[in-house]
Amino acid sequence: MAGWPIHGKIDGPIVMIGFGSIGRGMLPLIERHFEYDASRMVVIDPEDAGRHLLDERDIRFVQEELTPANFREILTPLLTEGEGTGFCVNLSVDTSSLEILRLCREIGVPYIDTVVEPWPGFYFDRTTVAEARTNNALRNTVRQEKAANPGGTTAVSCCGANPGMVSWFVKQALVNIANDTGHAFDEPGPDDREGWARLMRDLGVKGVHIAERDTQRARDPKPMNVFVNTWSVEGFISEGLQPAELGWGTHEKWMPDNAHPETIGPKAGLYLLQPGADTRVRTWCPTPGAQHGFLVTHNESISIADFFTLREGDDVVFRPTCHYAYHPADDAVLSLHEMFGQAGKAQDKVHILDENEIVDGIDELGVLLYGHARNAYWFGSQLSIEETRDLAPYQNATGLQVTSAVLAGMVWALENPDAGIVETDEMDYRRCLEVQVPYLGPVKGYYTDWTPLSDRPGFFPEDIDENDPWQFRNVLVR
Repeated sequence: MAGWPIHGKIDGPIVMIGFGSIGRGMLPLIERHFEYDASRMVVIDPEDAGRHLLDERDIRFVQEELTPANFREILTPLLTEGEGTGFCVNLSVDTSSLEILRLCREIGVPYIDTVVEPWPGFYFDRTTVAEARTNNALRNTVRQEKAANPGGTTAVSCCGANPGMVSWFVKQALVNIANDTGHAFDEPGPDDREGWARLMRDLGVKGVHIAERDTQRARDPKPMNVFVNTWSVEGFISEGLQPAELGWGTHEKWMPDNAHPETIGPKAGLYLLQPGADTRVRTWCPTPGAQHGFLVTHNESISIADFFTLREGDDVVFRPTCHYAYHPADDAVLSLHEMFGQAGKAQDKVHILDENEIVDGIDELGVLLYGHARNAYWFGSQLSIEETRDLAPYQNATGLQVTSAVLAGMVWALENPDAGIVETDEMDYRRCLEVQVPYLGPVKGYYTDWTPLSDRPGFFPEDIDENDPWQFRNVLVR
């Protein structure tokens, strides 16, 4: 681990919940960048895949499934054992982020996760209304907890690649656009939420696509009846079957017939009565150019729209449209087609491609800010599998974009131990990117003259708005 900077010291127990593809990838980053006692590290997971990585390091492994009935009994002694302050790194599925976050703050232990995860059953509950299954509803439970219990031990919510890193990219992109267009502002950027919202508005930004293209290719073709992905299959299926959801901007003049404005929390978005992974939108990334992506719900779609909202009294005077526009790896696209062809029933077998199975490709993940004086600007990471192998073991390019964001969030939490509950929009983007960028491959910005009206086939009449290219009416593939 020589040559890597030590970013901080964790003088208590480290408890990692979940040891799937992200947990395994997180292990070497913790080893490299923190002073800690490996004998006080514990990993909890109901499955023992990858356990050999822990055994060869003499790291304790607890093979248990956390449930509403046992999570306090299991976690409390592990997190409070011995002297010093530890850290809880939650990288699991089917555990309540809110409940674990709350426990950690009660006992004074810093906490981080990559998503607001519920207990099992939430995503597939057919008895509840669609809005109750949105990410906005999940996010609001954490925001209510923040409002009811401000300050205290730091808990970082939703700090992966996206949600997470992309919120830092949005701020850097705004600074870049301001500099490139000669817009006067105070470097390195505003010091509060309202200042950032004013900067976005004054630059003329109408919205943000979290625009991603994963071109990583496997050595072997995808077998039938197997869901193949480059990250958590369970996580992707869960969010893919939630309602399509987006932050809803003040410039929008039209909404789909099956769209419903959100009534929970900040009311910053809307949801469609159709699954996100079966909803396509037009977007742009540097390598493929124009492409279709899936409008999969994500926490950042609402958190970014909410963070950059300007109000005058009770009136919203500016808000950007914001949504994910995701083209996953080709094997994952095939897996989705197969799943939806079977009435949305997930395949019996799942498989995550590891770094040894992928022959080439990149995960090009960034933010496309549109509507300003330079039309559109994509800023993000273009991390290849080859670079990933050189940078860190046990993960592909998709995974390293996530684990490096968790690393940055942990560093920020240690440096800001009493910040309370925070989302990545509320953190110091410069410090977080300083920690993360060494793991992201090329991090670049690209201007483009592409709009959703560009290069349309033109074979059939379309219900579009030719006067305003950046209307969601033109973005949604209908």
